[in-house]
Amino acid sequence: MSTDVAADTTVIKALKRLRMPQTQRNREFWLLLFACVVSGAALTLVQLGALGVIDPVVLAIGGGLAVLAFALHVVLRIVASDADPFVVPIATLLTGLGIAMIYRIDIAFKNTGWDAYSTKQLAWTGISLAGAIAVVILLRNYRILFRYTYIFGLAGILLLLLPFVPGLRIADANAAVWVSLGGVFAFQPGELAKICLAIFFAGYLVRTRESLTSVGKRVLGITWPRMRELGPVLVVWVISLAIIVFQRDLGTGTLIFGMFVAMLYVATGKTSWVLIGLVLVAAGVALATQILSYVRGRFTNWLFLFDANQVDPDGAGYQPMQGLFGLARGGLIGTGWGQGRPQITPLAHSDYIITSLGEELGLIGLFAILCLYMVFVSRGMRIGLAGQDDFGKLLATGLSFTIALQVFIMVGGVTRVIPLTGLTTPFLAAGGSSLVANWLIVALLLRISDGVRRQPRVVIG
Repeated sequence: MSTDVAADTTVIKALKRLRMPQTQRNREFWLLLFACVVSGAALTLVQLGALGVIDPVVLAIGGGLAVLAFALHVVLRIVASDADPFVVPIATLLTGLGIAMIYRIDIAFKNTGWDAYSTKQLAWTGISLAGAIAVVILLRNYRILFRYTYIFGLAGILLLLLPFVPGLRIADANAAVWVSLGGVFAFQPGELAKICLAIFFAGYLVRTRESLTSVGKRVLGITWPRMRELGPVLVVWVISLAIIVFQRDLGTGTLIFGMFVAMLYVATGKTSWVLIGLVLVAAGVALATQILSYVRGRFTNWLFLFDANQVDPDGAGYQPMQGLFGLARGGLIGTGWGQGRPQITPLAHSDYIITSLGEELGLIGLFAILCLYMVFVSRGMRIGLAGQDDFGKLLATGLSFTIALQVFIMVGGVTRVIPLTGLTTPFLAAGGSSLVANWLIVALLLRISDGVRRQPRVVIG
């Protein structure tokens, strides 16, 4: 009798394990279907609004990308059935909305074929989804990344240095962040560098967390670290300043330092690290403003945009002004897909895609997009905080915070909350490097969430 009861109990437990992942994946299926329908509707409305006709070729290509998204879903059912069900649908919807807006701007400029940014974005989306599928299949246990902590750190630094290699840097770029292979293939190595550095920071902090939390002097109710523990923070701060100075890239430097401080706070739980980070950011901004003319120009545009004596409205002030005017014209509900004039703003498909979307979708549509980002980041944070694996917790938190900080920097920049920097809006903006990196982040979050749910009690370090 006891044998039969034990056998029944084993069967029930097995059925429960099968039912829960199936429920998660079913939820993902319906959300992904909704994301593909909304993306297809956006492309259709762009064509009707801007052209008055429907081009089935574009819709067919969009359908092909939907097939790839569902291919990722099928792979998750097989090899990562416990993965978070919200990450892929949100990333798919944001990518689809970005493609629709880029396509709308191409229509305004009459760009066709490979000269169209939307065509390149469609190709990069396919590459990104294929890369995400490959990572999910090949990276069966994300904890293996912990073994190569310092290799990833070295790879991140080398990627940041690539634009300075003779023959690789694009000479006429505003910032030294682009490299070109044979004059055909161009990408930003800094996008991949942030992932490598996130893995390095997570592994490093797991190894050194005890010394970062257990020692220091207590002043004003806060335990301050010793200089030997403060050293790594200063090193990252100097690297960030070097990026700003030599690569003329304010955004990437801010992003890397912010990511490190956020992961440091999660690893230690000490408020003093956040305060130190804020002080170093303020000091770095003050120093860069004094010695770098382009940083000083960004702050001048931010503070005195509508003062003709300070900012030339036909020069440096033209782009931010047009972006704000576009947002104002969109109002609450927007002009509708294909009915606005986002092409008036320079780089409306990349740096200023938020204002382009705000003009045609309005404040309500823009808030909906920001809510998607909020849910995406919250799911990533939940993935990290739900597990007991220190490395996975730090890596998931760091990657999620990177997306959040990047969105804040870009949305805040185009709306004059903060000075404008040179980053891209995740998933939305045109650019293959950014899109590939963001979908690799999606793949890592999926693998971490699956690992956390399968082995919640495994601790590394």
